[in-house]
Amino acid sequence: MGASCRTRASAGPAAGWSVVTTTRPARPDSGAEVDPRRWQVLWVCLVTGFMTLLDVSIVNVALPSISSGLGASGSQLQWVVTGYAVVFGLALVPAGRLGDSYGRKKIFLVGLVLFALGSLACGLAPSPEALIAARIAQGLGAGVLNPQITAIINSEFRGAERGRAFGRFGATVGLSTAVGPLLGGVIITLVPWQESWRLVFLVNMPVAATAFVLGLKLISDRASAERSRLDWVGTVLLAVAVGLVLGAVQEREVLGWTLVVVALAVAAASGWAFVHWERRYAASGHLPLARPGLLKAPGFGPGVLLGSLYFGGFIAIFFTVTLYLQDALRYSALEAGLTQTPFALASAVAAPWAGKRVAAQGRQLVVRGLVAVVVGLLGVIAVVELAAPAVGDQWTGLLLLVPFLLAGFGSGVVIGPNVNLSLANIDGRDAGSASGVFQTFQRVGSGIGLAVVSAVFLSVSASGDPRDALAAALGVSALLVLAALAVALVDVRRSGDGDGSSEPAEDDDGGGARAGADRGGETGRRAA
Repeated sequence: MGASCRTRASAGPAAGWSVVTTTRPARPDSGAEVDPRRWQVLWVCLVTGFMTLLDVSIVNVALPSISSGLGASGSQLQWVVTGYAVVFGLALVPAGRLGDSYGRKKIFLVGLVLFALGSLACGLAPSPEALIAARIAQGLGAGVLNPQITAIINSEFRGAERGRAFGRFGATVGLSTAVGPLLGGVIITLVPWQESWRLVFLVNMPVAATAFVLGLKLISDRASAERSRLDWVGTVLLAVAVGLVLGAVQEREVLGWTLVVVALAVAAASGWAFVHWERRYAASGHLPLARPGLLKAPGFGPGVLLGSLYFGGFIAIFFTVTLYLQDALRYSALEAGLTQTPFALASAVAAPWAGKRVAAQGRQLVVRGLVAVVVGLLGVIAVVELAAPAVGDQWTGLLLLVPFLLAGFGSGVVIGPNVNLSLANIDGRDAGSASGVFQTFQRVGSGIGLAVVSAVFLSVSASGDPRDALAAALGVSALLVLAALAVALVDVRRSGDGDGSSEPAEDDDGGGARAGADRGGETGRRAA
């Protein structure tokens, strides 16, 4: 059934994001039968997402081996990490829109091939320069893949099943982030090969090949009827804004604070230009990268801000704890990874549990998860500052078990449900674009949070006790999580969530114009 989309035009530049939908447009997948292979498709998506997110952190423990094997300098090693992360972030929104327009299956497979070829080139790299170039190609593949994954989950599942699917996605994110250092440590420690660091990248090849075959067979190739050429001006403006932010915060020591401030000012100007260009581009009848009004969709704006703040604190935890254990306590890479395993296991258990409850509890569930993370981080600080000195630092790893279990469980309750609730009101034709925007803000939040937290850790450790440095750094992480908690509480209060017991509404034609499980007072806008 067709639908009209009535909008209120902007009164001028000050109106900002101007298009407000009053009648929900028809979803491109409206009326489509539920795919009986959707759970198989989900596992293909989860394994692929795990692989790309794992490569954000697994390389960290391999850097000393790469340095000795290729003779890489400290600056080159930094670009091995930074190149992947920056390009990953740059590709998300354009790739999401390409998936909306040309079919998520096609773009998913293209991204998978790019990632696999980049991984192969990393594993065979003869020089530091070649490795950096390969990591950039790998990051491009990851950036193309990831918005397709969340968009596919968003479009293939309905109702309570959707919560369970995003719960498993949340478990994947938590596991991949926390297990990366452990898996890298296992490979480098146990494989009797002088250049075992190459296996950190080559291990992706059989996984990518299997995912490609299964994706080709199982994923439905649905595309929007609103096919359009890519918005290149918007792409460039967004790339400049995101690239300068990520590059500035990750290369702050090389650039110096003056250039960092200049880069961030240019990024802000580019972001402002992007917003105004997208509004004009959409008004002229073209399909923009991010449709004006997207951030005003119920639950999406708060979810984006919450996710950015949470990932700013969440990602930095593992970096600072690993530095402390390896540098101050002389743990091996494997021992440091094992110490953080309880976080990953608790997150993996909590995420599916939360996925079954998000439809009934809504954003209230995320609030409880954030509280658990904060309490867990405070527990880690207490162990490091009070318990470990009393019984001996050699017991630190064991003493961290309980607070890491609590923080990991809370993290599993936050990540998947927040994605689910944030995308619940997004029209199917914008699922890829919205997923790209959501993940781009997460990457920016991660980069800024990691830069701030690591700067605090290194600054305090340079002039004092490493124990105090870790406590200070984790205190900053806890503050970022508390800021995410404040966003969640405001959203619960503003939306009248109550117990969050409402279910997403469905379109008359079964297409699933979902009104968001966290919106007790909201009803789905139906197709005309």
